[in-house]
Amino acid sequence: MKFYETRIGTIPDCWEVQPIKQIAEIVTDYVANGSFASLADNVRYKDEEDVAVLIRLVDYNNNFQGKFIFIDEHAYQFLEKSKLFGGEIIISNVGANVGTVFRCPKLAYKMSLAPNAIMVKFNGNDDFYFHWLRGYKGQQVLKSIVTGSAQPKFNKTNFKEMLVPVPPIEVQNRIASILNAIDEKISINKKINNNLEEQIKLLCHSWLVDYAPFGYRQPSSWSTVSLSSIATFISGYSYKGMELSESDTVMATIKNFERNGGFKLSGYKEIKPSSKLKPNQYADLFDTLVAHTDLTQNAEVIGNAELVLSKSGYKDIVFSMDLVKVLPKEGVSKFLLAALLRDGRFKTHALGYINGTTVLHLSKKALQEFELLLPLDLNELAPLAKAIEAMYRQIAANIDESIQLTNLRDTLLPKLMSGKLDLSHIEL
Repeated sequence: MKFYETRIGTIPDCWEVQPIKQIAEIVTDYVANGSFASLADNVRYKDEEDVAVLIRLVDYNNNFQGKFIFIDEHAYQFLEKSKLFGGEIIISNVGANVGTVFRCPKLAYKMSLAPNAIMVKFNGNDDFYFHWLRGYKGQQVLKSIVTGSAQPKFNKTNFKEMLVPVPPIEVQNRIASILNAIDEKISINKKINNNLEEQIKLLCHSWLVDYAPFGYRQPSSWSTVSLSSIATFISGYSYKGMELSESDTVMATIKNFERNGGFKLSGYKEIKPSSKLKPNQYADLFDTLVAHTDLTQNAEVIGNAELVLSKSGYKDIVFSMDLVKVLPKEGVSKFLLAALLRDGRFKTHALGYINGTTVLHLSKKALQEFELLLPLDLNELAPLAKAIEAMYRQIAANIDESIQLTNLRDTLLPKLMSGKLDLSHIEL
């Protein structure tokens, strides 16, 4: 196979390079529906549920778990040129995260494209171009059409002129199939983990609220104990900005805490900590960290308890002063302790210990004064702890597998998109 140099890199001589406008079925955005005045007259954003959702970058960042912006039927019909039905390629074209590429989900609501984004559908294989646009070369080309510094952006016209590779359709299909197979396995792992998390909640509720293993009656030997009687609390590391640099050690912060619950591995910050770091300010796998600071307006993060389920390939993890590590005392399962802090009761309790306005802070008394109804002999909960441990370990294994698959996909992507990887012998 021969290759030739183009404005978007080296590609096989059987591929073409064309502007998006030549190979796209649709390129549209919010303002394609009319003037700013007509949009203002016909579209009203609503916080309360209605017939349609405006799909935004923030919804993608929140894994489409809400909180959504709704519009009524009239607005939805007025936005005829930017209706969404699920699966469309969406690209953020304004703001700090300009060039972010994602797929429209399939929600229970009607959907329409929000401002500050472009939707595109190709005549060829949409999946191929989705992977190309979010890959290194696609991101480079997108950045080349961005203008502005205070408010980075690119317009629909420049996007239509953007050059992209056009392999034969059978090559597009094969490349898309390989990358889709990896993404599908990553998606399956996420669904399995969500299911396991739900099973842990239901199992804890069955044992600790319904008392199902004890005849659905509270055992007389159980009593109310403070969390401080079964756990110790360790404050995080107070770091300086100059310590944040390339390293095989990372720091967990509130950036790791998803607004809707969950631990976000992309929130890790590489750090070279000073000698002031204490040995107990490292976090090990399956340690529980509780957020004690929050920048959100609705206290969405503060008081959330999350397990460290992966080191994401790094050697060590430090946790910041915004977090507190909760360690079980001898004889207490760290997995059971994590489940007790993550079932919702602690979050409700913690909301009464918050102070601050712009930046919320959680009093250290919140953990110390949290009370639990538990057996005097925690061995009674050993079967529960064992089941929870098995599920958390499986969640961690699935996360690590997904990290490896992501690395594989990101390694394959530039080789596939340049035509330098021979696909003829790859079994799908």
